[in-house]
Amino acid sequence: MVSQVAETGTAVVSPTRSGPRLARLRDFALLPVIAVLFVVGALVDRAFATTDNVLNVLQSQTELGLLVLAETLVLIAGRFDLSLEATIGLGPALGVLVPAWLHLSAGWSIPICLLVGVLVGVVNGLLIVKFRLSAFVLTLGMLVAGHGLVIAFTKGASIFKLPASFTYAGSAVWGRVPVSVWICAVLFAAGIVALGFLRHGRALYAIGGNVDAARAAGIRTDRVLIVGYVIAGLLAALAGLLYSGHYGSVTASQGNQMIFQVFAAAVIGGVSLDGGKGTIFGALCGLIVLGLIQNILTFAGVPAEWFQAINGVIIILALVLSRLVSGKAQD
Repeated sequence: MVSQVAETGTAVVSPTRSGPRLARLRDFALLPVIAVLFVVGALVDRAFATTDNVLNVLQSQTELGLLVLAETLVLIAGRFDLSLEATIGLGPALGVLVPAWLHLSAGWSIPICLLVGVLVGVVNGLLIVKFRLSAFVLTLGMLVAGHGLVIAFTKGASIFKLPASFTYAGSAVWGRVPVSVWICAVLFAAGIVALGFLRHGRALYAIGGNVDAARAAGIRTDRVLIVGYVIAGLLAALAGLLYSGHYGSVTASQGNQMIFQVFAAAVIGGVSLDGGKGTIFGALCGLIVLGLIQNILTFAGVPAEWFQAINGVIIILALVLSRLVSGKAQD
């Protein structure tokens, strides 16, 4: 790595030039795959290539997409966050229930929902960074605890009485395109710009590549990691808001097993589980590939019960391919 000093006097670690080039090549390699999947889908059923179906695929992937964006930020920094799966349910559940418990107006629902995501991120970040706890084990515990809290708070039942403002983002349409798709597109674009051009975004790569070298270069690694977890939690809560608006309810099982699809999309998109490698654009391409595959399977009449097994196979194949391309062993 090469150290580069900014005008403020803070040293920033930037990766070697070959790293970004290889990452971009790997990202663009998925574009022909997406094109092939479109052709295959059109051959399976003509309805696949219609505008309505494409918009349906995009909307169905928005909630998962925000989780993929959140997980990508954490993975690039060399950490894990499994609790995203629970936050997508815990945020909306408390966002709806807390105002009712405290006799607050419905306008508090969205702020409380997002605040829950921020608090989960703060807890994750502090315990992992300050107490040096295992990110994998801690966030696994948070995942289990989060799901348990949702079941306890909702008493295992679904909540259908939601404020209109709470469901708007997940159900409204602007110019034939769902609002959730617009939100997802803007956030992915912001993520691409942040990681590609902003100092704190590039710091995630430096930390994921070598945290000690990043710290020696003047990067405030602890602060960057904590902020990364907070942003991830916030995105997960926002994903829960879109999910609840899309389906018109908050369920006790909301988000269950979504983390497997999150990792599948990230791995397909070339995001390294070892940290320091991958891009937001690559993760987005992986998300699209996964969504198209599932949509093709639906049109082909494959039972939904097989989707989880297929996702597992996709993750394994993506890991094997990544190992063959990089030539490096994975920890």
